[in-house]
Amino acid sequence: MRIIRNAEEGRRLLLSRRPLETEELPMDVRETIFRTFGQELSPDEVVRRVIRDVREDGDNAVRYYNTKFDSAHTGELRVSEAEVRAAYDEVDIEIVEALRFAAERVRRYHEQQARGAFFDFNQGGLGQLTRAIERVAVYVPGTRAPLPSTVLMCAIPARVAGVDELYMTSPVLPDGSVPAVKLVAADIAGVDGIFRAGGAQGVAALAYGTATIPRVDKIVGPGGLFVTIAKKQVFGDVGIDSIYGPTETVVIADESADPEMVASDLLAQAEHDALASPILLTPSHHLAERVAVAIERQLRDLERGRVARASLENHGGCILVNDIDHAIELANHYAPEHLCLLVEDPMAYASKVRNAGGLFLGESSPEAIGDYTAGPSHTMPTGGSARWSSPLGVHDFIKTTSVVNIPDEVTEELARAASVIARAEGLTAHARAVERRIQGR
Repeated sequence: MRIIRNAEEGRRLLLSRRPLETEELPMDVRETIFRTFGQELSPDEVVRRVIRDVREDGDNAVRYYNTKFDSAHTGELRVSEAEVRAAYDEVDIEIVEALRFAAERVRRYHEQQARGAFFDFNQGGLGQLTRAIERVAVYVPGTRAPLPSTVLMCAIPARVAGVDELYMTSPVLPDGSVPAVKLVAADIAGVDGIFRAGGAQGVAALAYGTATIPRVDKIVGPGGLFVTIAKKQVFGDVGIDSIYGPTETVVIADESADPEMVASDLLAQAEHDALASPILLTPSHHLAERVAVAIERQLRDLERGRVARASLENHGGCILVNDIDHAIELANHYAPEHLCLLVEDPMAYASKVRNAGGLFLGESSPEAIGDYTAGPSHTMPTGGSARWSSPLGVHDFIKTTSVVNIPDEVTEELARAASVIARAEGLTAHARAVERRIQGR
C-alpha cells in the first residue's frame, strides 16, 4: 500500500475522481462490441443502440443481447414460480437462514424509517398527500458473484414503502438461469416477478416494457458501466434512484486502531472491483506502516487477492494527515460512499461528518456488516454524490402530491396578488382566471 505524506498530493492522487465513462474498456468487451455491431462503438453508442432495439423489438431484442453480451440463451424471460421454489433445494439451508435473518434486520430498520417518510397534512387549505410509487423494478447485477444481499437491500425498502408491484431483473448464466441464491433472496424480499435480462437491455425493457417484461415507474439498483449509462439515457421516461459507480471506502484511524482491523476493512472493499477505492487517512506514520505490512500478509490467502491488489495499486492507499480533524475535512471534501471512524472516541467526531453515504463508528461496526446484516440499505451514493444524496431507502419509493383547497374567505387576498404577478409576467389568461374569482364575489 502506498503511503502519501503530503495531503495536497493525496487529494490529487487519491481524492479526485475520473468520470466512469473515461475508463478504458477491457479488450474482451471491445471484441464483444465489434462482434455484435460490426464496428467499434463507444459505451454510450452501444447503450443507445440497445435501447432503440429493445423499444422496437421487445422480447426478441432482449434475448438477442442476452446471447451476445452474456453468452446466455434464454427462452422464457420470466422466471417461473416453480423455478423459485426449486432454488431453495439448491441453496444451503445455512445461507437461506442467514438471508432471512438479514431480511428481518433490513425490514425493521426501514419500518422505522417509514414512520417519518409518510407525512400527510392539510392546514389552511394547503396540504400534501404521500403515496407509494405503484410499479418499481430492482436491477441486481452479478451471476458468478450473484449478490443476494443487494436483492434484499433494494427490494425490502420498496416493499416497506408499500409499492404495489415489485419486479427484479438480472443477468443470466450461460444456461439461461438466474443464480438460485438470487431467486431465494428475491422470494424472501417479496419480489413479485423476476426476469432474465441483464445489462442495458434489462434497463431498456423495464423502462419501455415488452410483451413479457412490464414497464415500470422507477428503476433502482447498482450495475456496471453499461447499466449506469442506460439508466442515464432512460431517465425522464422512467424514474431512477441514482447513478452508482465503483465502491469507495475511507477509513480514518488513529494510533489506537488495530492495524489488522484497518487492513481487513480496506481489503473488504478492495476485493469488490479493481476500480474500488480503499483509502486510509491517519496522522500516525507508525500505524500506516503497520497497516501496509498487514495488508501484504492478508493478501497472501485472499481468494480475490489479485482484484484487491489492483484496487489498492490503482485507486487506493494512505494519506498522512495532521490530525483527525484534518482527516474529516478531507473526507467531507471527498464525500465517500463509506466512512469508517476507527478512532479512540468515534462519537466525538461523528457530528463533524457532513458528507458520507454511510458512517461506521468503531471497530465493532465494520462496513462489511453494513453490507449484509446491520439494517440500513447498502446501496449508497458514490462518486461524491453523498454531498447531495442519501442511501437507498423508503423515501426513494414514495412521492408527494400538493393539495390546494383554499377557503373562500382567503381566495380574494391570494387572487389579487396572483393577478399582479401574472400581469408582470405577461400571462394575461392567468391573471383573468384569478380575477374572475374576485369579480364573482
